[in-house]
Amino acid sequence: ELRELGEVMLSLCYLPTAGRLTLTVIKMRNLRAMDITGSSDPYVKVCLVCQGRRIKKKKTSVKKSTLNPVYNEALVFDIPNENMEDVTLLVKVVDYDRIGANELLGVVVLGSQVLGPGRDHWLEMLECPRRPVTQWHALMESIPLNLALSPTRSLPPPLTCFNST
Repeated sequence: ELRELGEVMLSLCYLPTAGRLTLTVIKMRNLRAMDITGSSDPYVKVCLVCQGRRIKKKKTSVKKSTLNPVYNEALVFDIPNENMEDVTLLVKVVDYDRIGANELLGVVVLGSQVLGPGRDHWLEMLECPRRPVTQWHALMESIPLNLALSPTRSLPPPLTCFNST
């Protein structure tokens, strides 16, 4: 039984010459209420993953007491063109809690190695360089197993995961 977890509107834009990927978190709708007040304090945490390793993390601001937050926040990642095949963006929508642990509201995974809308969106972005491509994504309950961050196959030295320090 699938519970509706809400949706997030994301825009992807890639500049091949600069090796710059911009993920813009535009807005969300119909998030799950996590607080007693029937609301949430959502923010977005994005992990750039290459071959099962987290390379970079960024996050948006927290929007207070809303199930339909608007962000329009751009998160920029430097990814060389030759690495675009290897990377996955893990987009987590999290309910901010001052007390206790922040709760996961849902995830979206983007990249050429994932299945479904996250792959379509990624490939469309690569086909239309320098042009923002915007799409709604349904939030998923958890990260697909094939993207669990423990590398199952033996990996070469992580040189292939661009040497960004």
